[in-house]
Amino acid sequence: MPSLSSLLDNFFYRPDEDVGPIEEVVAGTDEFIETAAEEVPEEYLAFRLEGEIYAVPIHGVREIVKVPPLTEVPRAAANLLGVMYLRGEVLPVYDIKVKLRLADTSALVAGPEAPPPPRGARIIVVQTADGLAGIWVDAVSEVVRLRPSMLELAPPGVGGGERDCVVGLGRRKQELFILLDIWQALS
Repeated sequence: MPSLSSLLDNFFYRPDEDVGPIEEVVAGTDEFIETAAEEVPEEYLAFRLEGEIYAVPIHGVREIVKVPPLTEVPRAAANLLGVMYLRGEVLPVYDIKVKLRLADTSALVAGPEAPPPPRGARIIVVQTADGLAGIWVDAVSEVVRLRPSMLELAPPGVGGGERDCVVGLGRRKQELFILLDIWQALS
């Protein structure tokens, strides 16, 4: 009677085992064997605005910086908070809360009367068609990896109009991430 270990050796595949006949059987079939597509997760930068968690594809983010002193720009667009100096470049810094209807007006964060920024506030620097631009966020949370099966289109009524920058939702367990087209948010 063969021992248990020799039976197991015959049952399980060994890396040094010759599998040529098995490959021939598989290659000789006329049947099309479709391999299951593996979902490749995409990384998103999650951040907070007025208590809600938003996320943007991380490939669009150049860097994240603490809020430096901002300089006011007279008669600028309502969503332009000011400009900042970053390593030799002057960048516009925008507030997207008004576009997302999270605030009625942009906060006063530039100029001599501006209060110091909240401790967790950050500027997300992104590359736009016109160059680099900064986006003021209340806090940066984390980098999340979301597979395509974890993404949903924005439900009716969430996007559209001024909020057409909301492109979908991402779910990770109990967490919900509002996915933004950051370039649309800046338009």
